[in-house]
Amino acid sequence: MFSLKTFSNRMPSVVSFALVGVVGLGVAGCTEEKAEVKEIIRPVKVVEIAKAGDTRTLDYSGSVRARTEMNLGFRVAGKITERLVDIGERVKPGDILARMDSTDYELAVKTAEANLAAAEKAVETADIVNRRAAQLFDKNVAPKSQVEQASLSYDQAISTRDAAASALNQAKNQVSYTELKADQNGIVTTINADVGQVVGSGTPVVAVAVDGEKEVQIAVPENDIAQFKPGKTVRASFWSDDKLVLDGTVREVAGSADQQSRTFAVRVSLPNDLRVLLGMTATIEADVGNSDTYVSIPLSALAQKDGKKVVWTVDRGSETVHVRDIEIADFTGDGVRVAKGLGSGDLVVAAGTQFMSENLKVKLPGQQSASAETDAAVR
Repeated sequence: MFSLKTFSNRMPSVVSFALVGVVGLGVAGCTEEKAEVKEIIRPVKVVEIAKAGDTRTLDYSGSVRARTEMNLGFRVAGKITERLVDIGERVKPGDILARMDSTDYELAVKTAEANLAAAEKAVETADIVNRRAAQLFDKNVAPKSQVEQASLSYDQAISTRDAAASALNQAKNQVSYTELKADQNGIVTTINADVGQVVGSGTPVVAVAVDGEKEVQIAVPENDIAQFKPGKTVRASFWSDDKLVLDGTVREVAGSADQQSRTFAVRVSLPNDLRVLLGMTATIEADVGNSDTYVSIPLSALAQKDGKKVVWTVDRGSETVHVRDIEIADFTGDGVRVAKGLGSGDLVVAAGTQFMSENLKVKLPGQQSASAETDAAVR
């Protein structure tokens, strides 16, 4: 049997041992947690800088058109009374495309005919006078001056008759010009005037694309026009048919730029292919020498540090990132062109640059981290 005093004296020792045990467990737990802390390895998305090619491709859009397109108009002025063709119709030489009112020109023909008839009568009268004067001179009745005057009057009458005949032919031509006719085989592409409209001489009324060679006209800016020379081979593709690709040849380059667009007109001849129709939209592609050594990166890869433009590159061996200063050439619609600082084969972090720090361990796409490989080996 123990006394209460004895029990009370022993209690502190038991509590002390318990506290010591709890503290010991806590310290051991902290030690284990510290031992389990792993190195942070951040997965990154990267782009690899490719080697700049020796050539680059220029492409410009245009439309298919006939090499020769005639804007036909009447050779006389007047009021259009009839149009005989529509857009898209085929025509051949001699086909009548339109007519105009020929009343005034037919009246001019009648006037010319009357003038010619009068001139012919004048010639007959002058001939009679001339012959009579010659007879009287032979009989010594009329002086020589009268004979000479009669001869001159006869010659003048003949000239007047010839002029009247020419005027008649001209008047008849004017009547024929009131019919607008096709000169070559082709297809009507444009109607510029219609029935009831009064047009002047030479005013375009109907446009006809002549059968034969087709071509594409493109507009090239001045910084690339030196790359297009007559005879250069290019490729022509068409929006209506992705499989239709033809080899074309630069036929003509404008000698001066357009005053408004400041571009040069370039005509590209196409081979004869029935699938190519007038008005189709075409893209002309030309391979030219590449003097541009710039490399492109996504806009998301661009970062800034200490007021400088930088990118984060990945060292393949150590799998760590490092900052690198770059010099920007310009910005494009899909990224940034870099003039200096990057070379072929460099790995550039393409996203998440705000989370990068010098010598940060990273994991490349499709690659396991070292710790993950170790865990897999232990398991």
